Amino acid sequence: MDVLTYITENAYILIPALLIIGQIIKNIKVIPDKWIPLILLPFGVVGAMALGGWTFESAIQGVLITGTAVYGNQIVKQLKK
Repeated sequence: MDVLTYITENAYILIPALLIIGQIIKNIKVIPDKWIPLILLPFGVVGAMALGGWTFESAIQGVLITGTAVYGNQIVKQLKK
């Protein structure tokens, strides 16, 4: 299953934005790494809703975008090992 088929094209810009925000959060030593995906979720949802309108479908897009960013980051980390 290709998750990118479920994401609208105009929301793709949020993936690198969330990766950058995640890296900034990671550099804050007081926040444990396990909380980064949960912290990124509101950023993804609000970002997608700002791009696509304040609808339930846009909120779902935000969840998918956040999941893609976090999953993509983990794939890169695992492949480096």
